Amino acid sequence: MQKITILGGKLRLLPEKAIYIEGLRSLLVADVHLGKSETFQSRGIPIPNTINQGTLDRLQTLCHALEPETLFILGDLFHSKFALVDEVLDSWSDFLSSINTDVNLILGNHDRSLIEALSHLSMQCSTNPIQIDNLVLSHEPFPQSNCLNICGHLHPCVRIKTKLDDLRLPCFHLETSQNRLTLPSFGEFTGGCEVSLTSDAIAYVVAEDAIIPFEA
Repeated sequence: MQKITILGGKLRLLPEKAIYIEGLRSLLVADVHLGKSETFQSRGIPIPNTINQGTLDRLQTLCHALEPETLFILGDLFHSKFALVDEVLDSWSDFLSSINTDVNLILGNHDRSLIEALSHLSMQCSTNPIQIDNLVLSHEPFPQSNCLNICGHLHPCVRIKTKLDDLRLPCFHLETSQNRLTLPSFGEFTGGCEVSLTSDAIAYVVAEDAIIPFEA
């Protein structure tokens, strides 16, 4: 875990690739991408279905441990319309029934067109960013002056290359000049976009159960 303070807000960056804001009793994750396996399967590519349950088990463990009042999902909970099969929707409904937490989904580019299909699920769906005091939650980056924008969408990661290893590790990417903090993707079956370490940025790299700050 890594505690940071930005614009007066205290955040806990978790190695589970989530953020907990104690002052709001809120848990934040982004880019869960449930049903990505099923989407690939619809195109004839064999991918195991167990990925969805592994992702939901991690999220359930976090919710039970932290007991947040609200779970904010910053976009792309579901990967596509092909993800909305009974198995995936039943697993998601079972997850919602297992936690005592309000769930608010800020729709992303992958699930924004699915809002009508998702309206019957026990969660609130928002098509626009959500502002809470000086905090702006969004899927795509949505910078606002004098506010911290916490977003997803980009799946940031850092490449660490040595003579022996070549690793791409997920990270929380803080760009101080833009007051923007981008979460790594929470889903297990997602790619990553390498970020450059600049003088105004810090990459909080997730390495197993630790978070390690990297600066230029």
